[in-house]
Amino acid sequence: MAAPATAHIAAIGTAIPDNEVHGTFIDWASARIADTRQRALFRRMAERSGIGARWSVLGGGMAAGGFYGGDALPSTATRMAIYAEEAPRLAARAVAQLAAQVALLGLTHLVVASCTGFVAPGIDQLLAEQLGLDVTVERTLIGFMGCYAAVAALRTAHHIVRSEPAARVLVVTVELCSLHLQDDSNIEPLLGQLQFGDGAAAALVTAEPRGLAIEAPFAAALEQSHDLIRWTIGDQGFAMHLSGEVPGRIAAALEGPLGERLTGGRAIDGWAVHAGGRSILDAVERSLSLPAEALAASREVLTRYGNMSSATLMFVLERMLDRPVRDGIALAFGPGLAAEGFRFRSAV
Repeated sequence: MAAPATAHIAAIGTAIPDNEVHGTFIDWASARIADTRQRALFRRMAERSGIGARWSVLGGGMAAGGFYGGDALPSTATRMAIYAEEAPRLAARAVAQLAAQVALLGLTHLVVASCTGFVAPGIDQLLAEQLGLDVTVERTLIGFMGCYAAVAALRTAHHIVRSEPAARVLVVTVELCSLHLQDDSNIEPLLGQLQFGDGAAAALVTAEPRGLAIEAPFAAALEQSHDLIRWTIGDQGFAMHLSGEVPGRIAAALEGPLGERLTGGRAIDGWAVHAGGRSILDAVERSLSLPAEALAASREVLTRYGNMSSATLMFVLERMLDRPVRDGIALAFGPGLAAEGFRFRSAV
């Protein structure tokens, strides 16, 4: 009996919106903190976040006359109307960037991951129509898995290719995190919102030995941690709850059986870790005793774009395509609290 085909990420295309909003958000958030010491603390922590820029589909944003410039924040319905228009548009830009690298003819499957909006017909159908895909292309939509949804999407493509070696799977992640700004005045939720920006990525996954081979997917839920990362859908968007305990819980898990399970004593020469925040990357680096340069790709993505939820890991993997990797690990964390990932290596 022939061995199952190995799925490969042939190439990755990425896209960000045109509006840079990081500094504008810091000014907007600072104005909501009444206590001068707390305000100064917020700004110091923003400076230490490791984020230099974040991008949004919203022109004007928090400025007077912008999307968040009114007396009351926009309703969830208003935000979802923008999602329905802008998410497929940004995703199509990522696909166009992918198409400039590799031929997208003969696509058989489309797998889309997104957790920052909901619309029916789904974002997968809207994107398929915008791209002019054949109506026979099989679609899968992965929603509300948060930052590790890229792993779920690529894992789905991995299983498709293993069962159908001739499959050509287009994997897309698109997130519009900036649609969900909340009018908080406390430091912790404001620092949580400080992390997030918009972005999209697209990958072609096939059995052709090109790019990065996907191997050995894994998943692990951390016990008694389901309240640490969560979204609450309200009348004014999706409120992100990101506990300050997350880095410590991740570190503790990686210092235990999970860390041993990931590495197995092997010499890992490629780390693609979701850039969820500086403190999370620090926790991974410290708990696994990694050299300072091991997470350079993740830190670069964080600096240039912030945390784009599910799209972020794809941006990091894009940087792995430019270097030889004998034994790599892709790793992301999200609601649950859970860790998901897979091993990877360069095809040649």
